[in-house]
Amino acid sequence: MDLNMRRLRFSAVSALALGFFAASAAGQQKPTTPEQQILEIQQLIQNHDLPGASRLLDEAGRRFPSDSGIENLRGIVAAQTGDYHGAEVSFTRAVHRSPRFTGAYLNLGRLYLENGGSDPQALQKALNTYNKVLTYEPQNAEANYQSAVLLMQKGAYRESLNRLGRLPRAMQDDPQQLAVACADYAASGKHRLADASAARLLANPEFSLADARQMVQGLEAGKRDDLIVSIFAGLQKRTELSSDDLRTLSTAAERAGKLPEARATLEQFVQRGNLSVASLLALARIARQQKDFQGSLGYLAHARDLEPSNAGVHYFFGLVCLDLNLIAEARNSFEKAVQLAPENASYNYAMGAASAFRHDPAEAVPYFEKYIKLRPDDPRGKLALGAAFYRAKDFSNAIPWLVQATKTSQTSTTAHYYLGAIALQERRLDDARTELQAALKVDPNYSDALAELGNYYFIQKDYPQSGKTLEQALKIDPDHLAANFYLLNLYIRTANARREAQTRRYDELQKLRDQKAQEFLRMVEVRPLENP
Repeated sequence: MDLNMRRLRFSAVSALALGFFAASAAGQQKPTTPEQQILEIQQLIQNHDLPGASRLLDEAGRRFPSDSGIENLRGIVAAQTGDYHGAEVSFTRAVHRSPRFTGAYLNLGRLYLENGGSDPQALQKALNTYNKVLTYEPQNAEANYQSAVLLMQKGAYRESLNRLGRLPRAMQDDPQQLAVACADYAASGKHRLADASAARLLANPEFSLADARQMVQGLEAGKRDDLIVSIFAGLQKRTELSSDDLRTLSTAAERAGKLPEARATLEQFVQRGNLSVASLLALARIARQQKDFQGSLGYLAHARDLEPSNAGVHYFFGLVCLDLNLIAEARNSFEKAVQLAPENASYNYAMGAASAFRHDPAEAVPYFEKYIKLRPDDPRGKLALGAAFYRAKDFSNAIPWLVQATKTSQTSTTAHYYLGAIALQERRLDDARTELQAALKVDPNYSDALAELGNYYFIQKDYPQSGKTLEQALKIDPDHLAANFYLLNLYIRTANARREAQTRRYDELQKLRDQKAQEFLRMVEVRPLENP
């Protein structure tokens, strides 16, 4: 984990030198000769002569085996040679021998921060180390700042703010401190303070990408994607964003609903040499949200070329085909997805839904049966299977599944509609009215149910009520094909003067819309399709 220590971090050698002399003079009153030897060791470290420093440290250690300052210096040499364990042991010995040896504590904390990637416990150990310093030196600037960063990363935002509040006032306008505060404010729901801090950061020429990256976790926790966008877009005006920064900006812009910015940034990310199926899927998702379905298909076609065996790509391609009413193409894509991932529930559902409107709707049945097997507790599978049987005119098999679907609020309205439509076809008129009215009780604007209820009144020869109900359905959905057809039948039966106009209207709708496509799109509104 990248911790920002550019301005608060002291030189390791200078900090250690101060710590050593404080411990020596106050604790053991070292003679001049050992002090001169220690100065020589420090000089060797500054000159990067670590082997020479190690030799003198071994000699000093034999002469002064209990000296905490020597262990502190030994820890520096070990750290600079990449010996993480050796450095940890030496710094720990130093603070054990001198429990208030601040320099050694701070060096131990820095060691842990720099090794967070190799030691999963390092960052917690760093926080524990800084907490020890603060027990006896509560205003220590470095311990307060670094512990504030660590607490922010642990999600302890209010405690992090408390640590920042202990910093000297002169440091509280430092962009490093202000960045952490802004993230803490955002995550704590203090929106005005977060906004004010972000504005001050963007106005500060010393505010850097390193500071901004450190803020992302807290801003995401506070759902402040708008601030992530403004901060990274602002920094982009003065410096070049890395690929990771572009991805952060694009993701936040998409979540914030800034789709043009998200797409442009992600395009820039891809042009940096980051072309991948994942990036193409993200572009396709954004283009789809922009209603640029052709553009979305373009990205997906490229992704499909890159990974022809990626079932998710074929599935997503099918979804966008649905957006364009390309039902046959959608089914082909879903079929490929199921072939590649036969145990994926959503792929089976999509394949079933697409198959339900072919010449033989019974083709959908095995896919919905597989879906129910994979997700037995999802009532939408039962509704879909019942609807597939209905379209295949296998009413005896449809009814039990639809009855089950009526028992769950999520699917009951549509299930009652289908049961009502079946009852009409079987001339069980009382049952038809009961089922259709049950659907309309939940959703009075359910145009499908209104159309079938209008047909019910027509069959009952209640022509005024039939016309009234069908007109209500068409007021909700003027292009509803079945409602227009039933109204045409009513006008023919009653010799209504609007018969010719309604005939032209119905003919137009048949040319403009494919009934199967429209019915399919209505059906997939209840599909449990997963985000690609």
